[in-house]
Amino acid sequence: MVRRMSDVRRLAAGLFVVGFPGVTPDDDVKRLIDDGVAGVILFKRNVGMPADTAALVRALKVHAGRPLLAAVDQEGGRVARLRGAPFTSLPPMRELGRTRDAALLSRVGRLLAFETRAVGFDWDFAPVLDVDTNPKNPVIADRALHHDAAEVARLGVALAQGLEEGGVASCAKHFPGHGDTSQDSHLDLPTLPHGLERLRRVELVPFAAYAKAQLASVMTAHVVFDALAPGVPATMSAAAMQGLLRGELGFEGVIVSDDLEMKAIADRAPIGDAAVQSLRAGVDCFLVCHRPEVQRAAIDAVARAVESGQVPAARLHEAHGRVAALQRRFAQGPSDRVATLGSAEHQALAAGLDAGAFKGVDPTEAALPR
Repeated sequence: MVRRMSDVRRLAAGLFVVGFPGVTPDDDVKRLIDDGVAGVILFKRNVGMPADTAALVRALKVHAGRPLLAAVDQEGGRVARLRGAPFTSLPPMRELGRTRDAALLSRVGRLLAFETRAVGFDWDFAPVLDVDTNPKNPVIADRALHHDAAEVARLGVALAQGLEEGGVASCAKHFPGHGDTSQDSHLDLPTLPHGLERLRRVELVPFAAYAKAQLASVMTAHVVFDALAPGVPATMSAAAMQGLLRGELGFEGVIVSDDLEMKAIADRAPIGDAAVQSLRAGVDCFLVCHRPEVQRAAIDAVARAVESGQVPAARLHEAHGRVAALQRRFAQGPSDRVATLGSAEHQALAAGLDAGAFKGVDPTEAALPR
């Protein structure tokens, strides 16, 4: 039983993964680590040469002195924070998906694990399991593996299993599906009218396969599905998180929010309120990627909500337990494996996966589901 506010706040902090500016740990991120945050996420603004990135991750973990998850978005194509030799320049997932080669996608997963682990990362926010039903989608499009839901499921699970075989937690995104939107949730709040029958036939198929494979984590979509909760982003919807993902699909891993500072959320509610509502809905872990004052406010809001009874203490403990289990399984201590980049094992994993190798594969596209 949680008894003191300090206990509550530390448990609340343990549900957050935070971003920070620069290529060295600043005082704000150090204080947040001291407060007990679950992890840190690095972006382009944080990475430099491989040895510098590895040194930064190592410094963060040394400061923590405990399991600390280091996370990154390393999908391939246009979403890759680690770029330039010796990292492999992967093509967009759409091009890899056209090969329909699950063994190839498993090797891509192992390659991503090898390269991210070499500089200290424990958690890769990949693969995208959105179905490519709208090629003009401004935020997904060629990040998706295929227009056929069954192919996304088969190939996406293969990639995720490859990642986890390489010792890095995977993350299926963006539940319950961001593939058919015409708006970018970084900038606005998309709404989709699809009914449950359509969701079960298309959007949910890859996430059901991921849940069945008992993989590590699922990231939420800041998208409104009127069939689930009119006007409420899926991140904040118990119908989406508990009803569909936990209940219907049987997912048992960590549910992590997309960045709560994205405008789809931040323009509509204080981020602390959004975190509280999302925790009540069933989200376990929260990305807050930019401003330290917002990160602290969100942690404080969750702590106050538990202390006041607005969020049951049992829900806090449940979420914290899942995140802690992810840390125990994947968070490695400070290490230096940069020298493994370019090794024979690395070259074998990367062979033939250059960004231009897959153009023109399987050019015939079936009618996209609507």
